[in-house]
Amino acid sequence: MISVKFFSQTEFYYNHRYLLTEITRLLNQECYKSRALHSVTHHNFLFFFFVSKGNSELPTAVNITWSSINFKTILQWQPEPTTYVYTVEISGINSNWEKVCIHTKETECDVTDKLEKIKDTYTAHIVPEMLSETEKFEEPSYAISPKFTPYNQTKIGRPGIQTYELTDSKLKVLVEDPLTPYRFPNKSFKSIRDIFKNDLEYTLYYWKDQSTGKKEVTSKSNQFEISVDKGKNYCFYVQATILSRKENRKSQESKVNCTHQRDVLDGTYLVKQVNRLSCCLFHSNKKISNSLYETLRYTLSQ
Repeated sequence: MISVKFFSQTEFYYNHRYLLTEITRLLNQECYKSRALHSVTHHNFLFFFFVSKGNSELPTAVNITWSSINFKTILQWQPEPTTYVYTVEISGINSNWEKVCIHTKETECDVTDKLEKIKDTYTAHIVPEMLSETEKFEEPSYAISPKFTPYNQTKIGRPGIQTYELTDSKLKVLVEDPLTPYRFPNKSFKSIRDIFKNDLEYTLYYWKDQSTGKKEVTSKSNQFEISVDKGKNYCFYVQATILSRKENRKSQESKVNCTHQRDVLDGTYLVKQVNRLSCCLFHSNKKISNSLYETLRYTLSQ
């Protein structure tokens, strides 16, 4: 096999006679003895070796970040490519290097499928490349991302409120776990509870409607049942916590929900309506009594 050594332009200038002799010797050893070889001029050899060293240096990616919510992970960087493209290489401590987003002109890459070993720690290389390049004599330069461990660093999205119910003096709330992109063998999506298990805890924040006094209660399950004042409306939201974390411990807050119950629950509204209806019936005003009766019937149906 022919060995190749690269020289700078200055080295070409001062060593061209030596280079020509050395190249000829190497080619002769490999039995390349055609007429075309002997007819190649001194300048052609210099031109060939100078150009083969490759294209001018490409820009290196900067501002590399991992954007990850519920294990959906996007790798982002700058700058936008012009006459070149990017390829992303990714590897974990316990996994081999793999290429993703090959020859992309984007400045982001969805690497979720390559991070399914969620407790592994990953590193990515952002490699700029020229599509027209046909020969590579050396490894292209690349930028190295910060390290990323999905289990510790993915942000937890907003939990949902599946159902809630206020009956008598009890408020019951059922929390809906956020889903992840990862699946069970039966193709159903895993939730954050399936992944974090006992490392996941929910906090319910609640307060009387139109009040500023907030209370809270925690649960390792998705269900809450708390005692509240009878006949009062309450507002609430929930938030998840990953107990083992030192950073990014809390999720986004769920939407605020408020209960809606009328004074009919403590009998006040009902008593008023019955008294008015009795009065009207006593005076035999059929038209008004029917109207009040319909009002009462509608109220009781709510």
